[in-house]
Amino acid sequence: MNYFRAIFSGFIVWICVSLSFYILGLVPFVKNYFSIQTIIVMFAIVFFGIIGAKIYYKKVPKTNGLLLGIVMSATALILDVFITVPFVEIPNGRTYYSFFSSPVLWLLAIINALSVYFYWKKKVTI
Repeated sequence: MNYFRAIFSGFIVWICVSLSFYILGLVPFVKNYFSIQTIIVMFAIVFFGIIGAKIYYKKVPKTNGLLLGIVMSATALILDVFITVPFVEIPNGRTYYSFFSSPVLWLLAIINALSVYFYWKKKVTI
């Protein structure tokens, strides 16, 4: 596994998800409904994971897709620890506990890992 490429792909996914929530927070109809934002991002993260996998598998086709998906999700979670929570969640009155105990976060991480795995199964392995 090329860890630099895997972490970079996870960074791309994290940026896309963060921007999605930010943009949806500005949309008048959706900004007050976290559940609607979550549903939209749950669909979008499938595509974000596939984009990250395409970036990774461009040069490293032998890595297991589930392992790559886990590394990408772990990268996003680590970025959440150091950037999202202190600079977005805490100023809005939330805590590390409230952020990391949210089932939405873990569901998004699982969807991302599975998206990468199924992309690998379909496009990379024969």
